[in-house]
Amino acid sequence: MQSKLSSHRNTRPSTFALLPAAVGAALLALAATPAQAISFSQGDATLDINGTVNGFYSHRTEERGSVKTTDSALTNGLLPGWINFVFTTKVEGLDIKAHVGFAPGINDKSDVVGLPSDPSCGGSTGCDSPFTQIDTRNLYFQFGNTEWGTVKFGRDIGLFGQKIILSDMTLLGLGGNSYASTPFNTTFGMIGHGYMYTGFQPQITYTTPAVGGFSASAGIFDPNKFAGDETKDPGFQAMANYDWKAGTAKGSVWAGAVHQRTSGAGSFNANGFELGAKVGIGAFEAVAYGFDASGLGLSTVGALYLSPFGKTDGKGYFVQGTYTVGKTKFGINFGENRDSGGALADTNKFRSATVGVYHSLNKYITLVGEYNQERGDGDDLFAGDLKTRTISLGGIIMF
Repeated sequence: MQSKLSSHRNTRPSTFALLPAAVGAALLALAATPAQAISFSQGDATLDINGTVNGFYSHRTEERGSVKTTDSALTNGLLPGWINFVFTTKVEGLDIKAHVGFAPGINDKSDVVGLPSDPSCGGSTGCDSPFTQIDTRNLYFQFGNTEWGTVKFGRDIGLFGQKIILSDMTLLGLGGNSYASTPFNTTFGMIGHGYMYTGFQPQITYTTPAVGGFSASAGIFDPNKFAGDETKDPGFQAMANYDWKAGTAKGSVWAGAVHQRTSGAGSFNANGFELGAKVGIGAFEAVAYGFDASGLGLSTVGALYLSPFGKTDGKGYFVQGTYTVGKTKFGINFGENRDSGGALADTNKFRSATVGVYHSLNKYITLVGEYNQERGDGDDLFAGDLKTRTISLGGIIMF
């Protein structure tokens, strides 16, 4: 027995009204938001399809010691492309959701058009390129209700570092680390300058119901063998969040933690703690964030558990302010990460500042212009010191 299959496009508000929902849909596929472009319903089940596509021109100047290089590129931004398929239904009092999300990209550097090359091949043509593959980032299902919470099984965005990357204005643009000569399908934005990348990780997590604006999530995560030769225990992450509203002001405060240990010769524990806040008053919004970590990896690279220098200590902070006038948002942010200890001989710092303009052309398309400066110093990671300047222009469509 089959019921009629129907499809429709949602009627949506202006782009800036839905930017948080649209970006959240790209990263989290929050299926109930108005960011959905197309929905198909059959009986009590719904399949939503949404996604993003972006493209930017970047012009980047790098100075390291006395050497200066300039590159330009057509590239993805901090976000790659994204396509989400989200199944939802309600059965016997349980809200059920399954999500499959793919992240393709536009970048593929080669000296010969049409023949992708892998930089590890030394620039030889005809090598398979790992940079144009489709990255499966979301593959999970969850069930629960508003009375006892929700349980998730599968691969999705992590908890530690989740809220800050969703608050970063350069999520819609390029930010820092453009590396125009490297064909990645992300430019890293402000990752490594104020926060670490949460990543998309296999997990089993539980989220409480929201009570008076408060909610919390905790779970076990697939362990990473960053030291030693055994991973006897899974990783652990947790996040607590409080949303508030008072008159024309609203905001949120959150705290997060991450822990993992390994076993065997040379093993050590990895721990991190974060604290962040966001407040909006009328057209103005401010974000402040900081983290402290031990053994969590090189924060100046931004990748969790990247530990070539052993058990290093990392810390960082990030601040941002934005103001919206009509259909245009203006913003500035600054962040810095520091690494020391372990096998590092110096305190290595990586800081970045971005000035951005984000104009809503219509309910789907946002045009973006950004100027970014980076500076890295420390003999271990930034010998000769590093200075970059990047100008980028482009846009993103969210459907």
